[in-house]
Amino acid sequence: MSRIFHGDQGEPAFSGVFSRTFLLFLLVSLGVAYGGRQLFSRSLFDDDAQPRTVVPRGELAEDERSTIGLFAAASPAVVYIESSNLFVDFFDSRRQEVPEGSGSGFVWDEDGHVVTNLHVVREATSFHVSFHDGESYVAELVGMAPDYDLAVLSIDAPAGRLQTLPVGRSADLSVGQKSFAIGYPFGLEQTLTTGVISGLGRAIQSQSGLLIHGVIQTDAAINPGNSGGPLLDSSGRLIGINTAIATPTGANAGVGFAVPVDTVNRIVPRILREGTVTRAGLGITPGRDLLAREAGVRGAVVLAVDGGGPAGRAGIRGMRQTDDKRPILGDVIVAIDDHEIRSEEDLYQALEEYKAGDEVRVQVSRPARSGRELEVLRVRLASLR
Repeated sequence: MSRIFHGDQGEPAFSGVFSRTFLLFLLVSLGVAYGGRQLFSRSLFDDDAQPRTVVPRGELAEDERSTIGLFAAASPAVVYIESSNLFVDFFDSRRQEVPEGSGSGFVWDEDGHVVTNLHVVREATSFHVSFHDGESYVAELVGMAPDYDLAVLSIDAPAGRLQTLPVGRSADLSVGQKSFAIGYPFGLEQTLTTGVISGLGRAIQSQSGLLIHGVIQTDAAINPGNSGGPLLDSSGRLIGINTAIATPTGANAGVGFAVPVDTVNRIVPRILREGTVTRAGLGITPGRDLLAREAGVRGAVVLAVDGGGPAGRAGIRGMRQTDDKRPILGDVIVAIDDHEIRSEEDLYQALEEYKAGDEVRVQVSRPARSGRELEVLRVRLASLR
């Protein structure tokens, strides 16, 4: 076998070349690394670095000062609510509190009543109410209104602690006006979000399955934990109770809903007087307003009547069909006592002022030989559940 040699030392042809090349590469690499490190150090680090000069803040804008003042004034009235159930351990009989959920609420009056959503406290038997400074009180459930998703708790707190919110109106709200939500989203410390009223006259499902009408829609961020907290107008007045969000993920998507304060202001005193409030009704199924407009009448169309209910017993009539399946309009409710009824929504709003057992005068427009005529019927309202 032959081998190729170059030079007088009998080394393989590539050996000297490889050694010199490797040594040269090593030296160059070390030089580059050392030089690069020096360059890196000089370019990224500065031994003389100092804080930037602070620019004095100018005056806050008027709307900023207004929002800060609104939050400062309302914050002491808004509370964090934790609910739990007592659980007795089967093996050692120890009693333990099992958390059920949390939410927000606000002080209603100087007697220590706190208003919140029913779904915040519904599944629990034990409640704690905490204020923004962390001071906490044991609370008792006074009563509830499942048809409106409202509940009232009671705490024994000093009078100086019980700051209330001024109550506004929801009937005269306008789409586009500012709205402010205060609460404890995700159990965080008290939080303020701002937005506008983005819709009015909405309807959402209550805890009883019935619809809550006249609901306020807002784009102020409302998230889990905000439920039961107040929605305020730019004057800091209570205009609603934040109660729900419309989202497939459970997080804020810019569409939140609040029970209108006019409803709250009617129902909470009834909870305090009666304990449990259920909605009173006529026992009818209202039709869409389009039916009335197509017939050239104004009012709440009676689509169907529960034969054994209050309206059925009083003689109110619903729609019917001719032999060839054409719909014929029946009674249209145009007034309840002194409340003028111009739409389905007016009907719901009017009935919210009554309770089961109340007798009302229902004025209806009904078919007659010469068109339609007005008739007044007396109806004793009944609970819808």
